[in-house]
Amino acid sequence: MSATGFLLVLVTAALAMVANLLVRAGIDAAGGFTLGGMATTAAALLKLFLQPKFLVGFVLYFMASIVWFRVVATEPLSVAYPLLVSCTFTLVTAGAVVVFSEPLSARQVLGLVVILAGIALISMQKGTAA
Repeated sequence: MSATGFLLVLVTAALAMVANLLVRAGIDAAGGFTLGGMATTAAALLKLFLQPKFLVGFVLYFMASIVWFRVVATEPLSVAYPLLVSCTFTLVTAGAVVVFSEPLSARQVLGLVVILAGIALISMQKGTAA
């Protein structure tokens, strides 16, 4: 994976993390979200899109997708996708702990350490494959 590709994956993960946190904050501010019949779901979605935090989060998801399209077009997907998922998982977990005061157990910390070790392994380049 190129240095530019790696940077774009990190940008995508950061955008997705902020988007997730804002979407969650917007849903909380809107009083939650439940699926129901078509009219109920439409009303719930309208309520969410009138919530500024949710709307900004939604836009950031779109921006993350645009950056991700560039990664998919130029980098090996078998490296980029696990890297993106791992980074996003780690960042969203940390953000949820900081922003929403969600608890973080020793088991979760161990899992994050394993994920970070996986990120390091995936992102290392060794010579050229035949």
